Amino acid sequence: MALKFTIISSIILLEILKAQSANKLPPFSCDSAVTSTKSFPFCNSDLPIHERARDLISRLSLDEKISQLVNKASAVPRLGIPYYQWWSESLHGIAGSTTADSGVTFDETIKSATSFPQVILTASTFDENLWYRIAKVMGKEARAIYNEGHAVGMTFWSPNVNIFRDPRWGRGQETPGEDPFLTSKYAVSFVRGIQGDSLEGGDLRDGHLQASACCKHLTAYDLESWNGNSRFTFDALVTKQDMSDTFQPSFKSCVKDGRASGVMCAYNSVNGVPNCVDYDLLTKTVRGEWGFQGYIASDDHAVPHLYEMQNYSKSHEDAVADVLKAGMDVECGDYLANHTKSAIQMGKVSEFDIDRALHNLFTVRMRLGLFNGNPNQLPYGNLSRNDICTHEHQDLALEVARDGIVLLKNSANLLPLSKSKTMSLAVIGPNANVSGTLLGSYAGPPCKTITPLQGLMNYVRKTEFHQGCETVNCTSIASRETMRLARSADYVVLVMGINQDFEREDLDREDLVLPGQQQSLIMSVAKAAKNPVILVLLCGGPVDVSFAKHNPKIGSILWTGYPGEAGGKAIAEIIFGDHNPGGRLPMTWYPKDFIKIPMTDMRMRSDPLSGYPGRTYRFYQGEKVYEFGYGLSYSNYSYKFVNVGKNNLNVKRLSNAMRLKRPYEIPVSDIGFEKCENAKFSVNVSVENEGEMAGKNSVLLFVRRDEAVKGSPVKQLVGFQTVKLNAKEKANVEFEINPCEHFSSASEDGTLVIQSGTHHLIVGDQEYPILPAQIFDNSWHFF
Repeated sequence: MALKFTIISSIILLEILKAQSANKLPPFSCDSAVTSTKSFPFCNSDLPIHERARDLISRLSLDEKISQLVNKASAVPRLGIPYYQWWSESLHGIAGSTTADSGVTFDETIKSATSFPQVILTASTFDENLWYRIAKVMGKEARAIYNEGHAVGMTFWSPNVNIFRDPRWGRGQETPGEDPFLTSKYAVSFVRGIQGDSLEGGDLRDGHLQASACCKHLTAYDLESWNGNSRFTFDALVTKQDMSDTFQPSFKSCVKDGRASGVMCAYNSVNGVPNCVDYDLLTKTVRGEWGFQGYIASDDHAVPHLYEMQNYSKSHEDAVADVLKAGMDVECGDYLANHTKSAIQMGKVSEFDIDRALHNLFTVRMRLGLFNGNPNQLPYGNLSRNDICTHEHQDLALEVARDGIVLLKNSANLLPLSKSKTMSLAVIGPNANVSGTLLGSYAGPPCKTITPLQGLMNYVRKTEFHQGCETVNCTSIASRETMRLARSADYVVLVMGINQDFEREDLDREDLVLPGQQQSLIMSVAKAAKNPVILVLLCGGPVDVSFAKHNPKIGSILWTGYPGEAGGKAIAEIIFGDHNPGGRLPMTWYPKDFIKIPMTDMRMRSDPLSGYPGRTYRFYQGEKVYEFGYGLSYSNYSYKFVNVGKNNLNVKRLSNAMRLKRPYEIPVSDIGFEKCENAKFSVNVSVENEGEMAGKNSVLLFVRRDEAVKGSPVKQLVGFQTVKLNAKEKANVEFEINPCEHFSSASEDGTLVIQSGTHHLIVGDQEYPILPAQIFDNSWHFF
């Protein structure tokens, strides 16, 4: 009788799942129409989620358990559990495909989603609230797509919070830049927005998620394919010092402050240990020290690489055991589905290890509400296709592009051009009218796109266009036609740069210059033009444009990253003065000779003895084309320190022994949380817009030391805020400084320390000294 009931229930459930699929209903479990599933404890939403997950796992057979350890998690019809795809993307907009294997699918019903600027440009806004608003839209659109039956997964493998360590890295465009403080703040804003938390955090609806965010790629991952080195086998040799204050802070913030529900371990090894088998990293640090309570996924096919490419694991079964025992929960691929059972039979892994992983996986799916019955009756259930590509969302994409674009040069105030006096315009360049280039990598189909050419044509009726080069490669120049346009037009806009053929996943750049004959084309057009030309650069990573920076015939330079679906409109609005640019570079622009430094050298700190210049603005000692935080405006902004709550910092040392060991360092761990909290003080800065245009200004607060001890940063970002000011308007901006966090850096053993000596707060050209820390014996004390 029991067998007959089970067979009947399975048939009913299969029919319901087929009906859900046919009607494009979102896949879910615990349908109230089926009493046999509703009665399961795992369907009882009144029970704690960990109890529900434990009950569900107890009902699975071994084969069913194993089928859940991969990104394409199989359906379990007898329990009413549908197929689930763990892999979906939302880097700067919901991405997907037209195939059933994708977590998100687009078709004639749901054709697109809002496509925001690529992350590197979004970061240049230095605006936490804006980042949060973007992520909130993505979470909303993701849930709407799911409700419409176009998603079989709500776990999105974003954000990418790796540090943009080397300017050649093909995926640097996906990151918020080179600074760990900036990247940490971005990570928190993104995770809170997409998961449905408040900007301040701690406001999730009973722990339920709008969508799930995943911090990737843990850790020290920033090389694709360079000089014979592959991301799949690269062993990053990283010091404890660099790991502590460069590579790990963004992941720690993403997990601890953002409360991300997912983490992805990277392909590469760190100091000989592949990330996905590092128990100390995944279990002791991420789960133990940082309190992570979500799931850990591998990057695509990272598990088989352990045996087949990295020669780390001794067999297929050892690779399975290595990742599960380290704390990984789900594989992107099918390796665990193929080899876990034999690993159990050989005694290399236990069913307990699998149950641990499944508990993490089903807990997240339950937090997403996927086991609470029909999602239309649940939180977020009212979202639909009407909430995708709305005017509000598209306006936000335009706002981000406007605020992110960086004005690098504006000689003699060439920009903005006059809308009334500009009678003719020549638009030249291979990136001027290619909509795909605007989007960058990991982009979904946009609501609509506006290219730079289309945007500029809305301002000047007599606009002529020529590509100048056949492609971005620019192997040949159409000299006659471009020179004619350059000589005939009042002004010339050159839209140049690179695209995904030069930088993307699995492709690092070979150089830091414009491809082919682009430089020659720019110089020739500038020489022929009536007036100085405007150069627009589309690129994720930096380009050495020193030739343009110092050429008087090139009057203005705009860096636009990959500005998203509304990028062309934003570019045109800035060129013609309908928007005042305020973006700032989130990464250093190095000279072209920087490529002499091997990408494989992971050291952040400079080494004067060997001539190694270091990396990023915090440690780099060499020449710069443009520096981190650089960006011009049509207005001039002045800054003044109005009030600083502390002008000296005194501490008592723990012991004479510590004093002898580290005479110039004060370990933060010995100060204590309470004393660090009590040591906080406020910094008030006055900002004035001295120009004639309203604008948005990013106020960046740095700290530097008078005499840098070996290994300490040249300076480091400790705060940033954006403020909108009308012409001639003033405002005060307040920062909170925690000396334990903002005055500290890592010592050689990775310990965070405050170094004695005078610290200077810096805003613009203004500095404020915090007098030398005085060190006393016997005990710690801030006062």
